[in-house]
Amino acid sequence: MSYRSRSYISIGPTLTPAVKKLVIVCAVVFLFQMFGAGNEMVAIFGLVPYFVLTKLFFWQLGTYLFLHGSVGHLFWNMFTLWMFGCELERYWGSREFVKFVLITGIGAGVLSIISQPFSTIPTIGVSGAIYGILMAYGLMFPERRVYLYFLFPIKVKYFVSILGAITFFSAFSAPGSTIAHIAHLGGMVVGF
Repeated sequence: MSYRSRSYISIGPTLTPAVKKLVIVCAVVFLFQMFGAGNEMVAIFGLVPYFVLTKLFFWQLGTYLFLHGSVGHLFWNMFTLWMFGCELERYWGSREFVKFVLITGIGAGVLSIISQPFSTIPTIGVSGAIYGILMAYGLMFPERRVYLYFLFPIKVKYFVSILGAITFFSAFSAPGSTIAHIAHLGGMVVGF
């Protein structure tokens, strides 16, 4: 028998089962936010440290991961999940990968609560877990190259180090920012 191979152009990794499901869940939840009860969803399912500690809204440590603040926020998180998460899922298997995403995301939330226990401002998004994925990818494949701004090749170990440094300094120099730098840093620490 003779088999013909199909030639095609591939940009990035093939979508894996767990990454695909995470993307779908985040997209569906985002649509509910946009066209349904957005503010109510964020108040109940976003991570509000004060509510977790005083009203025992412990579910927020897991549910905040699936909410996003804008199309751009959702896009960049899902893009990064696809670019780096698919290969990690192929190495670890879907179950271990999902466990890693949840552990790094919850860990990022815990660090957010510890750093600002009386905050009533909700934190939303899977960014903390994404930073954990970046850390794991950098540790597993340090010599691989990625293209910064789609133009400049840089080794993953330097890319992750630069992101970590930016996140660290942003966490302590921009306390009033709408970006949860502490959660990003927490995801990296837990991912390590």
